[in-house]
Amino acid sequence: MAIDRKNVEDIVRAVGGKENIEVATHCVTRLRFSLYDESKVDSAALDANDLVKGQFSSQGQFQIVIGPGTVDKVYDEMIQLTGGARSSKDEVKSAAARKQNPLQRAIKTLADIFIPILPAIVTAGLLLGINNILTGPGIFFSQSLVDVYPQWKDIAAIINTIASTAFTFLPALIGWAAVTRFGGSPLLGIVLGLILVHPDLLSAYGYASASTEGTVPTWNLFGWHLEKIGYQGQVLPVLVSAYILAGIEKFLNKRVHDSIKLLVVAPVTLLITGFLAFTIIGPVTFGIANAITSGLVYVFDHFAILGGLIYGGFYALLVITGMHHTFLAVDVQLIGSEGGTFLWPMLALSNIAQGAAALAMMFVIKEQKTKGLAVTSSISAFLGVTEPAIFGVNIRYRYPFIFGMIGSALGGVLLTINQVRASSIGVGGVPGFLSIFPNQWGVFFVGMAIVLIVPFVATVLYGRAVVSRAEKSSVVAAGGTTTVSPPAVQDELSSRQSVQGSQEPVNILELAAPLSGTAVPLAQVPDPAFAEGQMGQGVAIEPSEGKVYAPFDATVAHVIKSKHALILEHASGVQVLIHVGINTVSLKGSGFTQLKNIGDKVKAGELLLEFDMDAIRAAGYPVITPIIIPAGQEMVEKIEEKTGPVAAKQTSILTIHLKG
Repeated sequence: MAIDRKNVEDIVRAVGGKENIEVATHCVTRLRFSLYDESKVDSAALDANDLVKGQFSSQGQFQIVIGPGTVDKVYDEMIQLTGGARSSKDEVKSAAARKQNPLQRAIKTLADIFIPILPAIVTAGLLLGINNILTGPGIFFSQSLVDVYPQWKDIAAIINTIASTAFTFLPALIGWAAVTRFGGSPLLGIVLGLILVHPDLLSAYGYASASTEGTVPTWNLFGWHLEKIGYQGQVLPVLVSAYILAGIEKFLNKRVHDSIKLLVVAPVTLLITGFLAFTIIGPVTFGIANAITSGLVYVFDHFAILGGLIYGGFYALLVITGMHHTFLAVDVQLIGSEGGTFLWPMLALSNIAQGAAALAMMFVIKEQKTKGLAVTSSISAFLGVTEPAIFGVNIRYRYPFIFGMIGSALGGVLLTINQVRASSIGVGGVPGFLSIFPNQWGVFFVGMAIVLIVPFVATVLYGRAVVSRAEKSSVVAAGGTTTVSPPAVQDELSSRQSVQGSQEPVNILELAAPLSGTAVPLAQVPDPAFAEGQMGQGVAIEPSEGKVYAPFDATVAHVIKSKHALILEHASGVQVLIHVGINTVSLKGSGFTQLKNIGDKVKAGELLLEFDMDAIRAAGYPVITPIIIPAGQEMVEKIEEKTGPVAAKQTSILTIHLKG
């Protein structure tokens, strides 16, 4: 495909000219820029450009969606035009990170640290919920279940031991994730975390009573009496210590000869960091953390209604900005210091509220694809994952998102004035009640009813009124008067009309699932280029194994250098893009095994690619895999998507209708 040079010139001009481009690179689908000033971008000019499928800014990078098979040619032409040097993805990523303000960088850092350890926290939260059911009085009987049936007591004790391990040794998990994020050795991070909770130390949970009784043990360092306490349930001490450890290790690695690194780097790093942790970092950050905790407790004790309105109502906005990850650390700190957190229960209700609003849209909209998305995304939200509902449905139509926030604010007020607490975190949505202290389940269930009913009813009533007005407007417009429908309804009507007006094609191509797992709508992909259909139509698969197979007999048209994506071409000329994971280009091929090369002929069901799902997740990237029929293929008439459980090589996920 020949590239119109003028379109490339227009792209450069639209991003503010070559003088506004700091560095630029591309992946398999889009151009990625670090711009000096994003305010100079002419979005309207980009929208009007024939080469541009979409545009957005994310984490300091301005991205322009071009499409597979074309983006590399556009990039080559752009480099010739601007005379700039080719840049790597890491160079663009680093340049973009420098443009984020300190708050954005801090939020991203915390997210990078806590997201990898979330599976352990969620598992611990679920198991602690089961323990709560067994040991909480007043649930089934006036006494706890284990008191009524003593034979269950040791079963509950074993469950509690398994469940509480992740929280007992949380500094080790945080140490691993934090040191990895700061560029140090993960193993040293684990050891650092274990040092801070060593059994020889007084547990942080017993510090308050020991301090009152005057029995806190101390070290005598040449007359300096230092309290010998651990940092169970604490976040700041291990975070700061991990940063120091990574810095010392990198410093020594650059200066110590390879022949003695094993004998010098790790021992010296741990010794210095350990002393600093117990003498300076620990005591200072312990005091800061307790001050923050006391401040939050004071606010929610004395201004409960205001706290519930603000945190309960605006939590969904935190999800949009990514700032919700920062509160994981606060929740952990509250559990460690106060024995429970009042923030997590409001998070669980916010999940349910957004799910209820999304579900309500099933009764408002008429377009079948969006109906299906409303159902699946609401189920996801009810189980504690709200991004599909928020980004796929509620933000698109706006009013469901607002009604979800209103319902969540009302539920938050109820929880705060009744001082509802969670004993653990990780379990959100409807199962979130397992994290709540059993004696507060009644109030929490009332809150659940509020966030289910208020957003659902308000969304249905308002939404039907909007659709009714839109339909009347359409009738008036047909009679010769121009009336504009609300944007969300216009999207729905235009989508419905395009389906109704399409002609039945002659040839049909069935696309078998290239991976095993669960097929979901593209709107659930956490990347706007895919979720908004900028690349083309298709589905995404949450894989259950790390193997990609050919969905039909094809030729390998393109394999991206970092091995995470490839394009296959059918004999009919139809191309399909298989893109493993999101932002996995940053892994530079690590975790991927490429089995086919460009130009290879492959048979349906032939293994194309293998990938390590655990390694990708550990690096902080989703493994959800979009399967796209890139836009602009003239032979394609219509595409039908199928979702649900799929088996590689067996289940059809896309039906492609070709023009006769």
